[in-house]
Amino acid sequence: MSDAVQPTAAEVRAAAEAVKTALDRHLAAVERRSGEDDPGVYEAFNELAAAAEVYDELLYDRYDEVTPFEIPGAEDAPAYTGPEEPNALSVLIRRDYAVAEPQRLLAQAQRVEAADDAVGTEASGTVHGALGVLFGEFEPDEIASRHKEFGLEEGDSTLWVTAADEPAEPGEWLEAPFEQVDVERVVCRFDVSAVFDDDLDDDLEDEADGADLEDEDLEPLDVDRR
Repeated sequence: MSDAVQPTAAEVRAAAEAVKTALDRHLAAVERRSGEDDPGVYEAFNELAAAAEVYDELLYDRYDEVTPFEIPGAEDAPAYTGPEEPNALSVLIRRDYAVAEPQRLLAQAQRVEAADDAVGTEASGTVHGALGVLFGEFEPDEIASRHKEFGLEEGDSTLWVTAADEPAEPGEWLEAPFEQVDVERVVCRFDVSAVFDDDLDDDLEDEADGADLEDEDLEPLDVDRR
């Protein structure tokens, strides 16, 4: 991108402030919502997503940096065909982890068992048992924010918000919660993956290689010193 069209630092800062404002508005809408199908929350959510996308683009154009959120555009996802005003929604979340330090994982689970007098099964003696103890004790968001304490290493994660005409019946999808996802009803999604960083690194390496080639292609001037 040329300097003539590159966003200024002030424009990037303004976009960041817009994201902060949209976050505040979204939280305020959630706090005062009148029910599960509150149009104010839906509108604030869309405004937040739009502001985040603008900031992400300007940040990349100005500084070659990215945010941890990937908001797909029309070219990345099927066209939305769900209801204009959804009466229900599903939030699908997947987070992958690697068990990087099994002993740390076991130690944390054993601490939980030791603090709970009602637990006497020694479930924390195995890795899969320790995982059951920790995920039974802590919310998934807390484990995500403290994963290193539990001996885990983050992998890819994704969050999909899908629209529905009506809420599902109790127990309707519990046996297979992720099998019937209609991608054309995905309102928005947020992806976090190291592959985005790898793609950016590859792009930068390609640009650097291209610059080197351009230098190599330059022929020395033939100067006649006679």
